Amino acid sequence: MLKLGVNIDHVATLRQARYRNAPPDRAVEPDPVAAAVVCERAGCHGITAHLREDRRHIIEDDVRRLRDSIATRLNLEMANAPAIVEFALKIHPHIVCLVPENREEVTTEGGLDVAGQEAALTDLRKRLNDDGIEVSLFIDPDPVQIDASVRVGAQFVELHTGRFADFYHRKDARNQEIQRLVQASVRAHAGGLQVNAGHGLTVENVALIHLVPHLVELNIGHSLVSRAIFTGLEPAIREMLEAMKGYPG
Repeated sequence: MLKLGVNIDHVATLRQARYRNAPPDRAVEPDPVAAAVVCERAGCHGITAHLREDRRHIIEDDVRRLRDSIATRLNLEMANAPAIVEFALKIHPHIVCLVPENREEVTTEGGLDVAGQEAALTDLRKRLNDDGIEVSLFIDPDPVQIDASVRVGAQFVELHTGRFADFYHRKDARNQEIQRLVQASVRAHAGGLQVNAGHGLTVENVALIHLVPHLVELNIGHSLVSRAIFTGLEPAIREMLEAMKGYPG
């Protein structure tokens, strides 16, 4: 069964738009932790949150409360930044997904350059694994990055599906991106990595991801929170789970 991890960053984005400077004892909304509980009730398999260096949406208190409140797995997305690494080692999420970070970007725009940071990422992977935390690397579907991820010793890679999503309505370009994802997943699986995928996935385009073998989990956020404005969060999650059914593995 293909699992669904829900990224709740965009719930926190909405909160921060109004309450970024609210005093800590003030009740503010929407609460991303309450949203995570609703997602679990609807049947998702994990919760993802990205603690960015500029704290533009998720903040440390959110991560602490998530770790104490959710019943599924907490996937903490983060850059290899010393303060956030130390925080992760204290909070002890189930898995850390290492991502690139550019303070000017609205959302993560590309995969991590694992090949260019192999030594540093190997050291960090060892620290996290020694603390019982699994490690995933968010990468483009590129054989160079996959082979470097194998050498780093990560447990997972998460394939960046953004180009596939961008080209979804351009058949030839979309099919080229699907082939890149297929080949990347096969290569990663052969190298002993477990494979997740995410970025830009929607109810409309997720069926084509069924062509990509060996996937464990899809991480989806923006389209679910956007859909929830019209349907509510539980129906949005269930709609996505229904669209993901039938994955051949």
